[in-house]
Amino acid sequence: MSITLNHAIVPAHDKEAAARFFAQIFGLQYAGPTGHFAPVRVNEELTLDFDNAESFEHHHYAFHVTDSEFDTILQRVQEARIPYGSEPRSLENGQLNLRKGGRGFYFRDPNGHVLELLTRA
Repeated sequence: MSITLNHAIVPAHDKEAAARFFAQIFGLQYAGPTGHFAPVRVNEELTLDFDNAESFEHHHYAFHVTDSEFDTILQRVQEARIPYGSEPRSLENGQLNLRKGGRGFYFRDPNGHVLELLTRA
């Protein structure tokens, strides 16, 4: 059996601002709203569909990336002066973690969702 996640709806206070932020930090394209959502294609299988919501719980989204993608995204986070950290409970210590022989870090998007990058799954 081969199960692939196709899309996820990400609640946001401003769906287009959230989509633009995510696309810019991750080096992806945001082409504007499509129907009700502000979608960002992450890869061939996955689209994040940002949607407006007044209130919502914060979610955790983890992304497995290559070493070069990691370096590029970390640089964008640092240039944007977004606090980041090595653990989900240490989001602002400015450090990376070194789990499983790889690197990782966490940061919050403008809506409070925790985004995680890791180079080893």
